[in-house]
Amino acid sequence: MYLQHFGLTELPFSLTPNTSYFVELGPHLEAMQVLQTALQMGEGFIKVVGEVGSGKTLLCRKLMNELPDDFQCAYIPNPYLTPSELNWALAAELEIEAQSEVNQATLNSLIQNRLIELAAAGKTVVLVLDEAQAIPDDTLEALRLFTNLETEQRKLLRFVLFGQPELDQRLKQDKFRQLRQRISFSYDLRLLTENEVNNYIQKRLRVAGLTGASPVSDKVAKSITKAARGTPRLVNILVHKALLLAYGEGKHIVTQSHIKTAVQDTDDTQWAGWRSKWIAVLIAMTLLIGVSASLWLSGGPS
Repeated sequence: MYLQHFGLTELPFSLTPNTSYFVELGPHLEAMQVLQTALQMGEGFIKVVGEVGSGKTLLCRKLMNELPDDFQCAYIPNPYLTPSELNWALAAELEIEAQSEVNQATLNSLIQNRLIELAAAGKTVVLVLDEAQAIPDDTLEALRLFTNLETEQRKLLRFVLFGQPELDQRLKQDKFRQLRQRISFSYDLRLLTENEVNNYIQKRLRVAGLTGASPVSDKVAKSITKAARGTPRLVNILVHKALLLAYGEGKHIVTQSHIKTAVQDTDDTQWAGWRSKWIAVLIAMTLLIGVSASLWLSGGPS
């Protein structure tokens, strides 16, 4: 791989959400501030909506990592669940021991008792649901009913929904008007600007161990912004492929040609007006040539 070639200690543009690579850019900082403020104010439902690849899951994990000690987080990454499955998932997150033959009424009672117990211990329970646009209709209604669990002073359970724009479209339906009215804070996670993409790229390279000059210039970052439309996930894919191409050619600087080739090999990019089955082959061959040259210069594999 290209790590040693560019002086890196780890891959900087992995698609796995890693909070050590969280970059304090405008939209993500604003979203964090909204989430933290809303939770401290004791609001029931909080919603964050963003396009595919805009960084919602990373933001979700960042929020959970930074919750104060008096908060207890229950996390459901895949909420495509029936109401019954949701109850069991929540019970598991709350460490409730219950036999599988327990009926739903009893399970709900166990959940309520556990929430009361945690509230008495000074804990605020937050249920975080990622990919919330996938929640089935009847499960959305079950979530709303959870808001009825409360003491005279506060709600026993608070909710944070992270979802794609389709979530907003679904919630506009008349049948969800009661749930809509319980969403007290919402945030639309916008995509990144040109300067933000450049900062994003440079910060991730530094976190990954880069100490010298950056292989990605401001001009190249501008091209990446245009091609990726400011979408962090696409930025990661394009820079990773461009670094592979530069490494395969023995170069320490990413060029516009590398970006163009990466774009032509990547779906959903701005410039991908035509596709070529040979682009992926070109990337693989370039990488193979680079690896072979490195082995030859070092005297072969050990």
